[in-house]
Amino acid sequence: MEATNKSYPTDLTNDQWELIKDLIPAPGTGGRKRTTDIRAVLNGIFYINAAGCAWRMLPHDFPVWQTVYGYFRQWRITKTWQEINAKLQQWYRVSEGREATPSAGCIDSQSTKIASRLASPEEVGIDGGKRVNGRKRHILVDTLGLLMMVVVTAANLNDRKGATMLLENLNQIRDRFPRLSTIWVDGGYSGKAFVMAILHTFYWCLQVVVPPAGQKGFVVQQKRWVVERTFAWFSRFRRLNREYELLPETSEAFFYVGMIQILLKRLA
Repeated sequence: MEATNKSYPTDLTNDQWELIKDLIPAPGTGGRKRTTDIRAVLNGIFYINAAGCAWRMLPHDFPVWQTVYGYFRQWRITKTWQEINAKLQQWYRVSEGREATPSAGCIDSQSTKIASRLASPEEVGIDGGKRVNGRKRHILVDTLGLLMMVVVTAANLNDRKGATMLLENLNQIRDRFPRLSTIWVDGGYSGKAFVMAILHTFYWCLQVVVPPAGQKGFVVQQKRWVVERTFAWFSRFRRLNREYELLPETSEAFFYVGMIQILLKRLA
């Protein structure tokens, strides 16, 4: 039977490649000229994130898995994924008639079981409230639900400490979000001392969204529903359904990869 080269659903279209190709870091000077097909590398990374398979199980029609993983790791260390996500987010916001950078956002967390037994005890914990042994994902999204920042911690870290870590990281790149002033949170982040500490430290105002009086069962909360929807978007990527990564930083990188995939589909 004659073999045919068919594309995977996660492969970049020509329009998507045109959007992202100039955001990829240029090869370093000196040494051998880059011969790797970067578009194929991206296709391999996008496949891994969507399919959730191990690197060594990457199909043979992609570059060898060591090469694909090497680029993924390099761009994690240099925060390239975060930078690409930020640029695509600006483009998408403008296309929707919004300002390029958001003025408000929303924080929430999600506890997830860990699949790997390789992680050190410091990076894994038990969320007693949700009875989850694993890690906790703390994310900040804009009002469209687009990912601005993610921090992955042990699941036993409380939401306030996780939010503080998230905002500390955001503060390092606050010039990327010059208009940001208000961040909506749920009751898990309440407390006058905590809210005032965030205001005095980072100059961002936390607004606690209080559920309606007498609420029974699940009710969509004003302002905060966008971050819940973002977690639902990420659940479509099998690599993000559970914590498979040895390093929390690797898991964070896959979140940015997932948002990049979402934005490319919308922009192209």
